[in-house]
Amino acid sequence: MRKVILGLAMSLDGYIEGPNGEYDWCFTDQDYGLNEFFKRIDAVFVGRKTYQMALTNEGETAWMPKVTEYVFSNTLPDFKLERKKLIKGDIERQVRTIKSLPGKDIWLFGGAELASSLMNLGLVDEVWLSIHPIVLGAGKPLFKELKERKWLTLVDSKVYESGLVSLRYKMSWD
Repeated sequence: MRKVILGLAMSLDGYIEGPNGEYDWCFTDQDYGLNEFFKRIDAVFVGRKTYQMALTNEGETAWMPKVTEYVFSNTLPDFKLERKKLIKGDIERQVRTIKSLPGKDIWLFGGAELASSLMNLGLVDEVWLSIHPIVLGAGKPLFKELKERKWLTLVDSKVYESGLVSLRYKMSWD
C-alpha cells in the first residue's frame, strides 16, 4: 500500500508560514533531500489555498514535480486536466482508495488544515520536516486542530551546514 508522507518546511517555533503567509524564510540554496524524495512519489495532496498559491500563469503548479495532483476543495469547480484531480466530500474514503491504488508514495504538501484532517483520520504514514533555524514568532502553525496525541518513531535525521535539520518519522497509530 502507498504511504502518505507529510513533508514540509517548518520554523523552529512550529510555523509553516509567516504571519502574512510568507515562506521567504525557507532555504533554497541547495536540494536538502528533495530530489531523492521526489523519486519516491508519483502523487501529491494539496489543499485549495496551497494549490491556488502555487499556480503559475500557465496553469501549472510552480516547482512541483510532474506528478498527479490531488486538490482537496469543496469550492473549486471540477478539473478537466489529466494530472489534476479534485477531491471533495468524503475525503477519508477517497484517500483510502487512492492509497490502495498501485503506484509510489504520496506527498502531503499542504496546507495545515488538510494535514490536520488527514492526521486526525489516521491517514498519514510518515512525517518529514525540514526545521529551519529561524523563529518566526507568529504565522500558521503546522498542527492546530489535532484531536489527540500522536506518537512517532524517528527513522532518519540529517543536519546540514546551513543549520537546517531534516527529521523523518514513522507514525505509530497503535
